[in-house]
Amino acid sequence: MRKNIDIDELTLKKIKLLAAYENISVKALMEKAIRLFVKSKEQEKYASLTDEEKEDVGLLVLMQQGDPGDTVPERDIFNILEE
Repeated sequence: MRKNIDIDELTLKKIKLLAAYENISVKALMEKAIRLFVKSKEQEKYASLTDEEKEDVGLLVLMQQGDPGDTVPERDIFNILEE
């Protein structure tokens, strides 16, 4: 996906210097910075969740990893619940 953003001249000069120092392109540096920022915000948000909310997120992740075509007979579920 391509998005254009406006950056002031001073910040752009700093980004160019950092990119030269890191020996990567400005685009690669900005992508790296954005990934780190998003990861940091995700971690902050996760740390502020209650235990119940963390459990809900964990269940959501597990459900997304499951194969929707994979099914279990209803009888097997009721047998497990009766145990």
